[in-house]
Amino acid sequence: MTDTRIRLLQEEDWDEVVALEERAYAPSGLSEGREALRSRHRASPSTCFVLEHAGGFGGYLLALPYQRFRCPDLSLTEEGGVQESSQGGNLHAHDLVIAERARGRGLAPRMLWHLEEAGRAARCRTLSMVAVRGSHVLWTPLGYRARPEVGLPASYGAEAVYMMKPLEPTADSPAAPALPPT
Repeated sequence: MTDTRIRLLQEEDWDEVVALEERAYAPSGLSEGREALRSRHRASPSTCFVLEHAGGFGGYLLALPYQRFRCPDLSLTEEGGVQESSQGGNLHAHDLVIAERARGRGLAPRMLWHLEEAGRAARCRTLSMVAVRGSHVLWTPLGYRARPEVGLPASYGAEAVYMMKPLEPTADSPAAPALPPT
C-alpha cells in the first residue's frame, strides 16, 4: 500500500474531518460537531491521525489518553488537557472513520495498528474504544474485548459497548507492567 500514508492531524484537515464525521454519524444521531472533535485533538494532538489514500483524504482517527473504563461524552467537549498521563495508562480510540471511497481495503485495522504502536511508544498498557451501531463485530477479531459492565454516557445510545485491548510490549519497546486483574 505505497499509496497510503498515516500522519498527524493538521489544521488544514478539519473541514474534511468534520464533513466525514457528519456523514458517518449524523444519520444515527451520534455526530459530535466541530468543537467537540477539535477539543479531543487539543487534548492529545500526538495521538490524532489522518489517513492519506490514493492521493486524497482517506479517513481519520482521534485518540486520547483516558482513564480505563471511562470515555468522552459525545455531548461535551474536553476541558483542558486530559487528566491522566498516558504513561502506563490507557489510550482511548475515540473516533475512527474511513472515507467511503477507501472502505473495504483493510485501512481501519491499519489505523488501529498505528495507534497501537503510538500507545506502546507512550508505554500505555491498554487501548479502549466504544463500539457503536454493532461495530463490535469488527473490533473483536483485532483483539478488543467487550466490557458490557462498563456504563457509558447516554450520548452513545443504548447499543454501544465499551471495548478494551491489552497492549503487549514489542521486542524493541520497554516492558510495561502487567495489568491488574479486572
